[in-house]
Amino acid sequence: MSHRELFFSPSPVFSGSQRAYEEADYVILGVPLDLTSTYRSGARFAPLDIREASLNIETYSFRAGINVEDLKLHDLGDIHVVDDVDETLKRLELVVKDILGDDKTPVAIGGEHTITLGMMRGVGGNVAVVSFDAHLDLRNEYLGRSLSHTTFMRRLNEQIKPSNILEIGTRAVCEEELDYAERSDIAFLTVQQLRRGGIKKTMEKINGFLSGSERTYLTIDMDVLDPAFAPAVQNPEPEGLHMDTFLDILCKLCDSRVVAFDLVEVTPQYDRGITAIQSAKTILEALGHIEKARKS
Repeated sequence: MSHRELFFSPSPVFSGSQRAYEEADYVILGVPLDLTSTYRSGARFAPLDIREASLNIETYSFRAGINVEDLKLHDLGDIHVVDDVDETLKRLELVVKDILGDDKTPVAIGGEHTITLGMMRGVGGNVAVVSFDAHLDLRNEYLGRSLSHTTFMRRLNEQIKPSNILEIGTRAVCEEELDYAERSDIAFLTVQQLRRGGIKKTMEKINGFLSGSERTYLTIDMDVLDPAFAPAVQNPEPEGLHMDTFLDILCKLCDSRVVAFDLVEVTPQYDRGITAIQSAKTILEALGHIEKARKS
């Protein structure tokens, strides 16, 4: 029995399009982990709500010129989360290794942002990590926890040692995180920098940062958006990105170097489906642009 059969249960299928696992190029996996959440819990409900939203929006992307229905997608369902963060992340790591070993691209729907650590343990080093997030998540510990949604990026840097880390949309930090980022050469672009520079200059900076990278991992915390566009997130912060600006940047990063990506931190009960729809749209656009890049 494979790890995906051992640790996953079926769910509604993302976008309504399902190929056999053996035929798929992209594998969707829900990770309803919600054990270290602070301020607003409820991210465990996001995989189901985002899937439901994906069934009710059109799948053709004008940005990519791709219909996501034509992609070879397989939705594994949701991983069996246990009351132990380390064990859940270990299960996720094993499944991601299997998916990559089968030459497929894993796409995770969280869940809290801690899942990125499990995903990246499966991906391994020699990869550039690009994170869209209002927060740096570089604390050493928070509320007595050394492994949580506020510390995972520091653990990721220490344990996996990716080739580099870039955080985009930053606007909420503490001095401890700034000090660690400087010591560890972790780059970040604030919302203020993005607005002053515009899309063109921002992409020049990002492309320069990624110029030596052959593989990239993308992680999307939906609180990178302004709460006006994504109100139902775990830790909303004012002065976020607008949806069109966010997609302009994200879609330019979704090229053939992407080995996996995740979307996290949605708490659906805090709005009436707006954030789930934005999340489903984000995943559809990312998949469309990755597919477009691979075909070109």
